[in-house]
Amino acid sequence: MRRLLFTIAIGIGLCLGAVPRSYAQEARDTSLAPALDSTLVGKSIFNLLPNVTVHQSQNIMSSLNKQVASNSSRRVSGFRVRIFNDNKQNSRGASEAAMARFKGMYPGIAAYRTYSNPFFKVTVGDFRTKSEAMRLLQQVKGSFPSAFIVKETINYPPVGSIF
Repeated sequence: MRRLLFTIAIGIGLCLGAVPRSYAQEARDTSLAPALDSTLVGKSIFNLLPNVTVHQSQNIMSSLNKQVASNSSRRVSGFRVRIFNDNKQNSRGASEAAMARFKGMYPGIAAYRTYSNPFFKVTVGDFRTKSEAMRLLQQVKGSFPSAFIVKETINYPPVGSIF
């Protein structure tokens, strides 16, 4: 129960800007915060607690909902795994094939194909920390042996994502 309350407090503090991101990052990279259940993503925890009644102003709830909604479209600096990077004549088709193969193997993970003259690139995932990206890298190394981690601007990943 104490871990659940700690996780809730960190989440609410991040949404409201009351908890410094460095503290939340430290909590996420250590065993202090448990892994979150992905079925809770996007739901109000206050409605799910049994035998608990929360009395709060409607202004607080609407402010919290606005903050959560604005964070969902925010882009932040993070990490991705690059599974394809080439500039040969057949690179366009090869990058499409690599992306399709990855999506078939890992349908729940976002994949991005870009062209930065003269390279076609395929990067996958949206990770806040390098250690999260490393877990995916270890899994894809067998199928994509030249894969490596890159630091990029990422889409804001939901808390409790699968990787």
